[in-house]
Amino acid sequence: MKTLLSNPLKGVTCFLIALLLLATTSQQLHAQAALGEAPARPYRVGTIAVRFVGVAIVSEQVVRSNMQVREDTELDDTLIDRDIRALYRTGLFEFIEFKREVLPNHTVNLAVEVTPKYRVLTVRYEGNKKVKSSRLEKEVKTKSNSSLDERQVKEDAEKLREFYQKKGYNQISIHYTIERDRVTGFGTVIFKISEGEKVKISDIRFIGNDHIKTRVFYGMFDGPLIKAMETRRWWMFSWMTSSGRLKDEQFEDDLDKLRDYYREQGYLDVDIPQEKIIYDYPTPKKLVITIQISEGRQYKVGEVTFTGNKLHSSRMLKRIVKQKNGAVFTPSKIDKDVENLEDYYGKDGYLETRIHPNRKPNITTGNIDLEYSVNESEKFFVESINIDGNIKTKSIVILRELTLGPGEVFNMVRMKVSKLRLENTRFFSDQNLSPETTNIPGRRNLKVSVKEDRTGNLSFGAGYSSLEKLVFFTELTQSNFDLFNRKGFFQGDGQKFRLRLQWGSQSKEVTLSFEEPWLFEKQLALGFNLFRTSSSYDNTYYELMRMGGEVYLRKRLFELVEGTLTLSHEKDVISDVQSEYAYYMTAGTTRISRVGFQLLRDTRDKIINTTSGNRVELNLSVAGQALLGKSLGGDLDVYNLELRTSQFLPVFEAQSQVIAILARGGVVNGYGRTGNGPGDYVDPHKGFAAYRATDAYFLGGPYSLRGFENRDVGPKDSSGYPLGGKTYGFLSIEYSLDIVSPVRFAMFYDAGFVNSDAYDFNPVRYNDNFGFGIRMFVAGAPLSLDYGIPLTTDKYNKKGGQFNFSFGTRF
Repeated sequence: MKTLLSNPLKGVTCFLIALLLLATTSQQLHAQAALGEAPARPYRVGTIAVRFVGVAIVSEQVVRSNMQVREDTELDDTLIDRDIRALYRTGLFEFIEFKREVLPNHTVNLAVEVTPKYRVLTVRYEGNKKVKSSRLEKEVKTKSNSSLDERQVKEDAEKLREFYQKKGYNQISIHYTIERDRVTGFGTVIFKISEGEKVKISDIRFIGNDHIKTRVFYGMFDGPLIKAMETRRWWMFSWMTSSGRLKDEQFEDDLDKLRDYYREQGYLDVDIPQEKIIYDYPTPKKLVITIQISEGRQYKVGEVTFTGNKLHSSRMLKRIVKQKNGAVFTPSKIDKDVENLEDYYGKDGYLETRIHPNRKPNITTGNIDLEYSVNESEKFFVESINIDGNIKTKSIVILRELTLGPGEVFNMVRMKVSKLRLENTRFFSDQNLSPETTNIPGRRNLKVSVKEDRTGNLSFGAGYSSLEKLVFFTELTQSNFDLFNRKGFFQGDGQKFRLRLQWGSQSKEVTLSFEEPWLFEKQLALGFNLFRTSSSYDNTYYELMRMGGEVYLRKRLFELVEGTLTLSHEKDVISDVQSEYAYYMTAGTTRISRVGFQLLRDTRDKIINTTSGNRVELNLSVAGQALLGKSLGGDLDVYNLELRTSQFLPVFEAQSQVIAILARGGVVNGYGRTGNGPGDYVDPHKGFAAYRATDAYFLGGPYSLRGFENRDVGPKDSSGYPLGGKTYGFLSIEYSLDIVSPVRFAMFYDAGFVNSDAYDFNPVRYNDNFGFGIRMFVAGAPLSLDYGIPLTTDKYNKKGGQFNFSFGTRF
């Protein structure tokens, strides 16, 4: 610009030259248009030839069928590239090239040169003496008449090595060779196998673990180092758990787990060199692994400080962190402290506050000081709630599980609680809750993304227990039921549905259940059960058929306590009363109407294999005209009061050792009308129906005193027939530990009494037993195998030890 201003004549000259060039170009274009000149013609495809380099073991038709380029069409380089990729995708060719011959008439002849891959003539296995070739063939992808791909052969050799290792042949060596025939185009793959001996791990030892023991509890159990590993010693159940064998990848992962464990104990400099691991074979079939550990020093937390915090004082934030001065430096706990600090800010809406821990080694003290850098954010509120992924579950079902709503402070803690509540519904395989950016300052949407899971289940099965013997069943359940959604296959409203049919040698059962957990969109559950059962296992002296139903309301009354109110009516039919029992019971039909109330508090960490927490249940039921009147009161006046409680105490972390304490007590008693109706127990001393024999309490069997037969503990007549009682008390203490997950060993003590009179809790006529057993899972159901040995008996139940086989849980 400065040059043009300083020399005006030069600027004018440049401008005139530009105009002249523009005019000349315009005239040339106009002349071309006037003469009718066209742009250059595209080339067309002439002939397409297919040439094979090497043996033509693939037909020409296969090549052409995977091409889109055709003769006498416009030449398209993009189409040729697609054809090359398509031919490679067939896996039949090593190399592909399109060659071109340009002719004078804008025609191009194409020659497709392909180098076919060798085909596999056969796959041979040499040296496999312990495993048949037919079994090895199932592990490899290289098959006869398939394309010969050396990369796949190499992968197959590795799969065979892993297969042998799982079988216990950790000395396995596998090499392969490929014999190619250039005349036929076929190749033979040979896997050369050196199996070695089938080796069991007899011991795993550690050297240098000065501060962490290999064995604990007086040397009885493995210490935390072995517990951290998947690789274990061979033992009697290894055939079932696949343990006791050395698997390379698993063992490498175990070494990383050992390093992580040490770092979690503050040994940040721990070193476990893989090259120093010793593999010793005391016999050809036994392996002793020795792991050398250099622990280093144990670090502790020094001074804890905060920077950047304006909303909350450092003193307040220090109360939140668990890693305080003098504590062992634990990386995972620091991560948890960061999460807790961000939650502390997040509960007040400062959801974008970020905490960064800075580790500062203190040369003077030898500890690691922690400085938490706080980057505080503005406060946010919920703008709206956006839900996606719920293709069958109604949005209202999701919304009622959320503890956040539009206009409220965006509380991150409540968002996490909402996520847990959605998880507990078990409607979804995945659920993710997160803040979503909006264009409104100080506002964030709550985005709820879910992935629907299968909630219905149709199952068939069979079982056996020492009480019910052989049982067959079929069951249909739907935990996300919708009574009025026929088009959606009755799914999506969060209701519960269950239909069960059971048939066995001792019992038969039909049950239909339904529950609406959110009546009127309130946390009030309404449900009903319809049932028909017949059984003889409860008592061998008569048959009992029960048919009826119940309606209930359930509501959470306090934070951990829920109450249930039940109204039920049933018809009991007693038949086939044995002659020796006819004095105490008459055959016939009894109609019973009950009102029941239950209080339940449950803090167990898990329903099955519980390790901590407790469960307390108080039940009260009243049957008869006192509450329901003459028209609805039924034929029986009786009430029940029962308390059931269990407590779980973790004893030692090693082997997951737990003590479970179970206590129960109850009273049943008649009131009001008296008489001698069907099913009434006639007190021979008082001469009237005090209560029904079917309502009496009995103990003994797999769910109470395991050293006695079913109903074998309690009052009896002079002939030894069980009569039951109005009052009972029961105590069970069980100690259990993992043998190898999920198999547990248990030792137990059971004690209990049954007295004839109501509110007679005198335990003078108690019975007790001790025993041991195994806990495991079979087809997803808990199975208990117990052997109980009586200690204190009466003259009628001295029958020796009892073996019990049962599904389910006692606690």
